[in-house]
Amino acid sequence: MQGEKLRLDKYLWSVRLFKTRSQASEACEKGKVKYQGHSAKASKTVSVNDEYEVKTEAKKWLIKVTGLLHTRVQYSEAINFYMDITPAEEIDRIQFEASAFHTGKRLSKVGRPTKKQKRDMDSFLDP
Repeated sequence: MQGEKLRLDKYLWSVRLFKTRSQASEACEKGKVKYQGHSAKASKTVSVNDEYEVKTEAKKWLIKVTGLLHTRVQYSEAINFYMDITPAEEIDRIQFEASAFHTGKRLSKVGRPTKKQKRDMDSFLDP
């Protein structure tokens, strides 16, 4: 399973940072994957102990490669092939955004009346 060469896009896909390999490749093209502060190409060869900064839709990762994984495996196994070294302030920021995220739905019991409340109002207004 351990090979000598592994492309960056395939590695990011196999450790489950991206759902598809094409999404991983596209992220590399758009400059959302950085190695030593510079944009990394999808064809870059991954080595153990490399550190990458990866921006996904959900969060900004800082990962250190601990092993090369050529095939996609379940999450519980995939997390053994990288170390998440994301700074604590980034994790705190993501948790704050998630708690403050507004879904667009109105709060329960605030705003428009429920069906029952509307019937009660109609019966009150009609003699």
